[in-house]
Amino acid sequence: MGIRGLMSFVEDHCNEFFTDLKLRDTKIIIDGYALFHRLCFNSNLELRYGGDYDSFADVVQNFFESLFSCNICPYVVLDGGCDISDKKLTTLKDRAREKIQTAHSLSVGGGGFVCPLLIREVFIQVLIKLQVCFVQCFSEADRDIMTLANHWNCPVLSSDSDFCIFDLKAGFCPLNSFQWRNLNTVKGTQDFYIPAKCFSLDALCHYFSNMNKALLPLFAVLCGNDHINLPIMETFLNKARLPLGAASSKGRRHHRVLGLLNWLSHFAEPTEALDNVLKYLPKKDRENIKELLCCSMEEYQQSPVKLQDFFQCGTYACPEALNLGLPAWVLEALAKGELSPFISDALVLRRTILHTQVENMQQPNAHKISLPIRQVIYGLLLNVSRHLENVSLNVSPPRPVAFSEVERINKNIKTSTVDAIELPKDGSDLSKLAELSLAKRQILLLETLKVKQTILDPVPTSLKLPIAVSCYWLQHMEAKAKVHHLQALLLGMLVGPLHAMINSTEKEDLREDGAKRLCEEFQRVKEQTRPGTRLDLDTAHIFCQWQCCLQMGVYLNQLLSTPLPEPDLTRLYSGSLVHGLCRQLLTSTSVESLLSVCPAAKQLYEHLFNATRAYAPAELFLPKSKSNSKKKRQKKQGTSQSKSRVGTTSNSRRWYEGNNRFGVLMVEDVEEHTEASELE
Repeated sequence: MGIRGLMSFVEDHCNEFFTDLKLRDTKIIIDGYALFHRLCFNSNLELRYGGDYDSFADVVQNFFESLFSCNICPYVVLDGGCDISDKKLTTLKDRAREKIQTAHSLSVGGGGFVCPLLIREVFIQVLIKLQVCFVQCFSEADRDIMTLANHWNCPVLSSDSDFCIFDLKAGFCPLNSFQWRNLNTVKGTQDFYIPAKCFSLDALCHYFSNMNKALLPLFAVLCGNDHINLPIMETFLNKARLPLGAASSKGRRHHRVLGLLNWLSHFAEPTEALDNVLKYLPKKDRENIKELLCCSMEEYQQSPVKLQDFFQCGTYACPEALNLGLPAWVLEALAKGELSPFISDALVLRRTILHTQVENMQQPNAHKISLPIRQVIYGLLLNVSRHLENVSLNVSPPRPVAFSEVERINKNIKTSTVDAIELPKDGSDLSKLAELSLAKRQILLLETLKVKQTILDPVPTSLKLPIAVSCYWLQHMEAKAKVHHLQALLLGMLVGPLHAMINSTEKEDLREDGAKRLCEEFQRVKEQTRPGTRLDLDTAHIFCQWQCCLQMGVYLNQLLSTPLPEPDLTRLYSGSLVHGLCRQLLTSTSVESLLSVCPAAKQLYEHLFNATRAYAPAELFLPKSKSNSKKKRQKKQGTSQSKSRVGTTSNSRRWYEGNNRFGVLMVEDVEEHTEASELE
């Protein structure tokens, strides 16, 4: 959630509302959504190239290592899917529009912050690696966080202004004043602490004439949060002549916050204040508005979900979720973060939101390429218990076979209707999906990705899913993609195995040395890409499409209980590296020269390239200039000669495959052969 203007208002009164903390030797409840956004946006990470996930993972690891150094025990709580009532949909659509504008700004060299597509999945993988306790709530997590923090009497770490409204026993620490990079030593000891500031609700109420804390939820809904934004409330605000009290240094920006708090401080109880609000509204609207305001105020009351039970014995019981009759294994997987909120939104609301990346806004949405994968996901979710089919979700029965997707079109959003693929019930019943044999689940996954199992046999286990996804991407990609895009992508996938070689306990000296040298070269390429480099929009769009395929491939794999191992996303794709390699492969460098320092990496690359090459269109290997000139000549020379050219393309591909084991031929070699073929 979030209350407009409140966080900046309380920070403007830092001396009145905050106390200094030396945080150590305590549990702390962390708002996971707020944390990964903060770490992503405030760590000088490159955001234009689709995500430097390795750099982000390092930042997340450093953050938690700072906590461990101070004997702080973190418990991370993540938001789940959208609320079943869908009361936040308008806010989510507004944010989707804003994200499109920001992504467009980044794509043309402007500023802004857009989270890379897989940032949440990377964050969860780092939590698992560090053995940090975390839970994914069924819907929004704020109330659950507050309830758990009060049960354990420990502070909350977030950037959400709603935690200025919750009555937290141990207080709320805003992320922007949480100095985790600045560890201090306790005087006279070797113990560390993190300097932080803690918001005091008592101090806020004292500042406003010792107002009743119980009035603050009404303040939140009157001021406007993510769940309620009624135009009719402007009628009340305009007529009430709210007293401003002490002047604010931010002027008009805090006018509403200051006025509402001063006005509410004159009332003893929420009921009295609410009755006074309704007096300013038309009689015909009062009952409906009262019901809506009371319902919204309940969002600040204690949650029935006891997260301590999950952290202590693995039990997650959410009444809202249980009432839907969802399969037990689905609820458990959602709570453990083994299924994405995308899945619960599709399952419960029959609607998903496709997040925009830094892509070419003049081209179709990058998510279009992964639509067939999503249709299979939706098909699996259709085969759910009849009880859920009969639950009213503001949709009259019978429930539709179609799903809605909120997606980008140009620089705006639209809601599209997508038909699910209806799968045989006996092999896709959601309640029994986890019980299917590994072979059947693997077949369903690979058939969706249109990949044969034998193609993946030489590929290391950790890279089977990314390579399968890349084969799907190659079959559905736009024609403008070229071989250097594939080469750069596969080279980037070597980073994880290279780190494994370097850190192996059974390492050979020469192999380790070569891996180190190649890693250093990759790091140099990555660093050269960052400062002020112009973004190639077509290349960015191609890799955005690949990430969309990977995201949905991972989600489908999770829904099928991972018939292929989930890849280590933290070392799988680094946008700065892959874009930098693209530039080098087009100008001065060949794959062969890059990999010459590390024979083991060269051999692995050969396996990856051979697997993907089988699914690449012939046009992928033709130089752009020659490909374009051929198309022009084909148009001029008519149908019969066009057929002849198709044969030439096939000959070119056969020659390429016979003479290039893993994509190390220089562009000039292919050009030379193409010209020879055309002369024949």
